[in-house]
Amino acid sequence: SIEKGYRHWHADLRSDDSPLEAGLAFTCKLKSEVAFLGREAIEAQKGTGLFRRLACFTIDEKVPLFGLEAIWRNGQVVGHIRRADFGHTINKTIAYGYIRDPEGGPVSLQFIKSGDYILERMGVPFPARVHTKSPFDPENKRVKGIY
Repeated sequence: SIEKGYRHWHADLRSDDSPLEAGLAFTCKLKSEVAFLGREAIEAQKGTGLFRRLACFTIDEKVPLFGLEAIWRNGQVVGHIRRADFGHTINKTIAYGYIRDPEGGPVSLQFIKSGDYILERMGVPFPARVHTKSPFDPENKRVKGIY
């Protein structure tokens, strides 16, 4: 599930994470008139922008990550890893963590894509690639039987 980007409760998602920050806006019925608990908060957050976002990272080296490793972007710590594992299908280490803008501004997809990232494990830096979609089957075709 880590290769597909499926979110896990207590790792990728906690009670202090919003669906928008976790990349789960599609689970909220914001385009309808359906009332749900927290709708006003989600709409307000959508209006002001997201000040942190869940991002996916891959490392080419087979490095075991356990969570809480620092995420560096352009020489500054911007977050930490929440969940990591080895992706056998893509033959890379995969990690998920929330990142923030060190300047305090909103974190856009452009902000995420434009950085150079390093994941630091026990003081050792590993260059990482950021993904805004899952690293395996990002178009979600395989679950539909399209190979």
